[in-house]
Amino acid sequence: MAAASVTRSGLHEAQPFHFDKKFVVLSDWDGTITTCDSNDYLTDNYGMGNEQRVQLNKDILEFDRSGQTRGISFKDGFELMLQSIYDSGHSLGDCKTYLTKRSDGFIEFKKFCDTNDVPFTIVSSGMDELIRAVLDELAKGSNQDVVKDIAIVSNGVRYDETGKWHITWRHPESPYGHDKSRAILPYQEYRKEHHGHGPTIFFFGDGASDLSAAEHADVLLVKVTGIDERDNLKQHCDKAGIPYIPFLDFKAAKDIIEKIISGEKSKEDFLVKPTVLMN
Repeated sequence: MAAASVTRSGLHEAQPFHFDKKFVVLSDWDGTITTCDSNDYLTDNYGMGNEQRVQLNKDILEFDRSGQTRGISFKDGFELMLQSIYDSGHSLGDCKTYLTKRSDGFIEFKKFCDTNDVPFTIVSSGMDELIRAVLDELAKGSNQDVVKDIAIVSNGVRYDETGKWHITWRHPESPYGHDKSRAILPYQEYRKEHHGHGPTIFFFGDGASDLSAAEHADVLLVKVTGIDERDNLKQHCDKAGIPYIPFLDFKAAKDIIEKIISGEKSKEDFLVKPTVLMN
């Protein structure tokens, strides 16, 4: 069966669903593929500042842990962060020039996926214009062909009559704004309808925006930096008892995925199982 796509009224890029493949990689962007989170960087340096932003992230985690009875949703918290940036007078064009980032091993990882017929899609709660600008910068020169086919499933941007920019949520009815579990669930439904046949889904993430996807991935890979304020997804998985594979960068991730898809090792050989650790 060929890849299928789902769109939202033409406002956001379609997500390709590769039901005919053996493996599919879905990855968060900020802080996962990149070495820093662009939204955090912009908020810390051109918006409300680090202290308020870190507290909002804690409130977002509390929102999920409490069953949405305390704290603040990711959507509402993220809007406050973005509001603080454009209230400070920074255009989206300014934000693009502020972002100078690198990614350890990502281009090589994407080449590995291409060689092994593993589709790769970015699933992000950021904004497509910023992601594409930085992605193109990462892949200057001969690497342009490596990234040009990457689908970006994210939120969008709109400009009002004054020229002010605003985020357009992919799933405005969701407390996440972009509910990343919806990038995974169609694969699970496909397997149910086809007697268990369908691709294995690897999901890569690091932060609060990845919480909705964490429990649904077949193989969850969590970026772990050792810095508490950056390791929100790890903290959530540890407390919720969600098994995951830790990784530091895409050089390490490539070695892990290569061993799993070749059959040399299984995901069980790499998994951290928090429920076991807490006993």
